[in-house]
Amino acid sequence: MSTFVMVFRYSSGSWARMLRVADDRRAAVAALMEALHGKLEHVYWGVETAEALAIVDLPDAVSATAAIAAATETHAFREVQVHEVLTQDQLRQVVDLARSVQGVYRPPGSAAIQDDLANY
Repeated sequence: MSTFVMVFRYSSGSWARMLRVADDRRAAVAALMEALHGKLEHVYWGVETAEALAIVDLPDAVSATAAIAAATETHAFREVQVHEVLTQDQLRQVVDLARSVQGVYRPPGSAAIQDDLANY
């Protein structure tokens, strides 16, 4: 499972409905994540932006993208974003892996740049 932060920016129509009907937004997001074989961990509301931020575990980026498509299709949101996040242990793995391949990648044309620098 991968962890994602999903950002939901509600449409003005959705805000109007929320003021009229106090339904459980968390349950709706949880149902979507479960349908995608994932799990909703937390929902937070951004004070400055009035956005909903959901911390979710999903199998992969394909599932996260499907969540965006499914949520956007409802027209309840002005925008839906998804950001994959890593744990501290995963970051440590990234650093170890990057160290293991240092110097392997050579940008195309780098030999020409080195020749130009040597001629100055």
